[in-house]
Amino acid sequence: MEDKQLQQWVERVSLQYFKRPFLHRATFNRRLRTTGGRYFMRSHNIDISWHQYEAFGAEEVEKIIKHELCHYHLHLQRKGYRHRDADFKKLLAEVGGTRYCQSLGMRKRAAAYRYKLECVSCGTAYLRKRRMDPRKYACGKCRGKLRLVELSSVCENVTLTEQ
Repeated sequence: MEDKQLQQWVERVSLQYFKRPFLHRATFNRRLRTTGGRYFMRSHNIDISWHQYEAFGAEEVEKIIKHELCHYHLHLQRKGYRHRDADFKKLLAEVGGTRYCQSLGMRKRAAAYRYKLECVSCGTAYLRKRRMDPRKYACGKCRGKLRLVELSSVCENVTLTEQ
């Protein structure tokens, strides 16, 4: 699908569900990865994520289009166009738009724990992702001295403070 076809699609959805014309530009944006679309308040244009279309198809993208058109029409009518506004929530429910787009799984994973601080006195362990100077800190339980241990194997699903 090309931008020209998307433009026609958005115009058709606008007339069908909102009974108002869409008079600005709608384009695909291949850089959008964590959001399904964007509405620009100054230019009134709409960007739709190409990755959402590829991954989930036309049905999911139509819900995203409805979401962005809610922003568009409410903003032009000088009503509550933000996510938290009652006007927006009501209109979104009426037209069947989606509040959140589906995740593409493209977010970066957090770094795993690479360091451990151990209390010399009581043995409490604190896992850390970044290296830190143990001389500047003390144990949160007993105020004892800390010792830095670099972990050879990467710990992933461990709580931040071990008992």
